[in-house]
Amino acid sequence: METGDRLPIRGGETLASAMKQERRWRSHHPKSSSSSSASQSSRGPLVMGFLSCLAWLYVAGRLWQDAENRLLLSDLLQKNSGHLPKVLTVEDKLLNLGCKEIGRKTVEAEMDLTLAKSQGYLRGNVTSSEKKLLAVVGVYTGFGSRIKRNIFRGSWMPRGDALRKLEERGVVIRFVIGRSANRGDSLDRNIDDENRRTKDFLILESHEEAAEELPRKAKFFFSSAVESWDAEFYVKVDDNINLDLNGLIEILESRRGGHGLYMGCMKSGVVISEEGRQWYEPEWWKFGEAKSYFRHAAGSLTILSNNLARYININSASLQTYAHDDTSVGSWMIGLDATYVDDDHLCCSSSRQEKVCSMA
Repeated sequence: METGDRLPIRGGETLASAMKQERRWRSHHPKSSSSSSASQSSRGPLVMGFLSCLAWLYVAGRLWQDAENRLLLSDLLQKNSGHLPKVLTVEDKLLNLGCKEIGRKTVEAEMDLTLAKSQGYLRGNVTSSEKKLLAVVGVYTGFGSRIKRNIFRGSWMPRGDALRKLEERGVVIRFVIGRSANRGDSLDRNIDDENRRTKDFLILESHEEAAEELPRKAKFFFSSAVESWDAEFYVKVDDNINLDLNGLIEILESRRGGHGLYMGCMKSGVVISEEGRQWYEPEWWKFGEAKSYFRHAAGSLTILSNNLARYININSASLQTYAHDDTSVGSWMIGLDATYVDDDHLCCSSSRQEKVCSMA
């Protein structure tokens, strides 16, 4: 109770008598007490309502401001949507750099290159200004065939200056041999010494010289010969035959300019499927129920034109070899547009007098 609403205590009155007088006074003045308490109780809701209004106005203002900002941003995006930078793809970037057309031409060039490789048209380290040779003749030999080599050098094969003059006429002749299984041993050193004196070897550095490696030797020979000389023909000759060199040159001259020529004494034969027998073919099951070899040139003398030899060089890593070098070469020719030339003059075991080769 506020002091303004209480009765004053007179001197000499006790507290009890004063409280009685106040109760009597309140009973006679009820409006004054109730109005005071009512005024106090009505202030709380008014304050809470005022604060609620302020909070509502603040939230509404923020929402209105956010809405205005969103509307402004939306208008800006709509106005500038036509001017937004385009997301560039890789093709767009290449096109801007002028690379797309170059890339297309590169792909076309690679396709043409692959086609040329498959057809054996590519040239190695030979320039267009060099005169093409007529033939490269490779005579197979081994580490123990030194006597045979000397016999050939004294008979049909020129040596020394005569060999150089023959090359000037367009015919290169080389003994073909690989390397020993034990690189750098006496076998390799003997061949190197002999080659320094005679200069008539084609040494296949990547080939291991062994009887069972003859089919692979054919790949290495044709590849190495193509990379070393640009010739019309590449001739593989065994070391157990004698050549009529002039007769061979005459045949090759008559075929000069021929494309895709596969020449030799063509034959076929039975595939030996019994292991342990001579001429056993481990891949016999690939030749069908008839067990017969396809047509191929006999291994004693095989002639390939330039593009066929280059095909072997380019694709040598993926070419399948069989038990024998002649059937291996024949298998490589099957899928090509090759012209088979079966010439009796090239049959070394034939009884014909006009043949260009004979068994030694």
